[in-house]
Amino acid sequence: MEETVEDPPTSAVLLDHCHFSQVIFNSVEKFYVPGGDVTCYYTLTQHFIPRRKDWIGIFRVGWKTTREYYTFMWVTLPVDLNSESAKQQEVQFKAYYLPKDDEYYQFCYVDQDGVVRGASIPFQFRPENEEDILVVTTQGEVEEIEQHNKELRKENQELKDSCVGLQQQNSDMQAELHKKEEELETLKGTNKELEQQLKVQKDHWETELLQLKEQNQKMSSENEKMGIRVDQLQAQLSTQEKEMEKLVQGDQDKTEQLEHLRKENSQLLLTLAQQREHQKKLEQTVEEMKQEEAAAKKKQQQLTDENSGLSETLNENKIVCNVLQREKERLERENDLLKRENSRLLSYMGLDFDSLPYQAPTSDQGGAGQNPGLVYGNPYSGIQESSAPGLLAIKRCPTCKSDFSDDIFDHTLEQQRMQTLCLNCPICDKSFPATEKQIFEDHVFCHTL
Repeated sequence: MEETVEDPPTSAVLLDHCHFSQVIFNSVEKFYVPGGDVTCYYTLTQHFIPRRKDWIGIFRVGWKTTREYYTFMWVTLPVDLNSESAKQQEVQFKAYYLPKDDEYYQFCYVDQDGVVRGASIPFQFRPENEEDILVVTTQGEVEEIEQHNKELRKENQELKDSCVGLQQQNSDMQAELHKKEEELETLKGTNKELEQQLKVQKDHWETELLQLKEQNQKMSSENEKMGIRVDQLQAQLSTQEKEMEKLVQGDQDKTEQLEHLRKENSQLLLTLAQQREHQKKLEQTVEEMKQEEAAAKKKQQQLTDENSGLSETLNENKIVCNVLQREKERLERENDLLKRENSRLLSYMGLDFDSLPYQAPTSDQGGAGQNPGLVYGNPYSGIQESSAPGLLAIKRCPTCKSDFSDDIFDHTLEQQRMQTLCLNCPICDKSFPATEKQIFEDHVFCHTL
């Protein structure tokens, strides 16, 4: 054989660790005539991906490890695994390398790791002689049994396809369940403020998840039982074929066995229908969980928006507070400047600031009642009381000793004081003259917008 120069990869893996359902062999004959080539047809399932060193071997029934192959052929890798034609494959065994005895053999698909991924029903290599063809008077009944046998094969194939579909649904549900668990963990990390409010709901979700896991495990167990049942049906079908080749009598017993198989198939169909209804209920439960999750996200978004609004209001209040604090500090500095200016003016006049008779206003009486615009009262009130009457009408400049009237003197001092002071913005440190107080207040208010 051209492709058997290199030994195939094998292993000592026992039958319990093999996956016979990933590759399905089709159109396997009960026996093959020696001296002719044998074509092996097989189908790759959806979850199986072939590799370059995979091979198909012919094993004698009763083998224990993959090293016990009689002959083998390398498989051909399909060009496009997603196409439907790529799933249907075949290999051809040359007649020279086939067994010459009449023992029972079977095809086995072995991957490059030496693991069996599929096995066929047993078959023989023997010539087709007249002894194998039994002619009886009830040939019509035999043909009817063969027709029933073909129908059973068809139903068996449908059960296999349904089993593959259930496995796919199981995988999808596990992926969806894993996705839900990740989403639940994400919500736990991002919604710390809602933990107390959503605790009861979270416990409810966890309970439902546990129930879904248990239901998923039950479905997996039922799928495994169905796979075992399909294998048992295949074994029973093989036994019936052997008995039909060897026995001519007992047609009534065969009819009863076929009726029993029909009942079992009906029960299997009923079980599948119940599982589909249960699947629909699970899908409705998942949809309800999605709706509850969306409501929780909406409520979280509302709380986040409210928090953002409160944060913005707090920031604005902080800015206004800082502005008022700086305005207060500015007024205190201005008050200190006025005190120093008064002290300087009093020193020019030869008076001591501490010896003046005025005090800070504590009531509506005194100097504050006379001039409410001065915080510390009128510093010249004591001078007016103790000085000559001419001092009330005429005031002298402490620098050039020039005499001024009362109105001109106060206006000049006020103008000098306003020119020496300036207003600084507490946010951007921009300076404004003291005479532009309204512009300064408008400028600070713009920072709060």
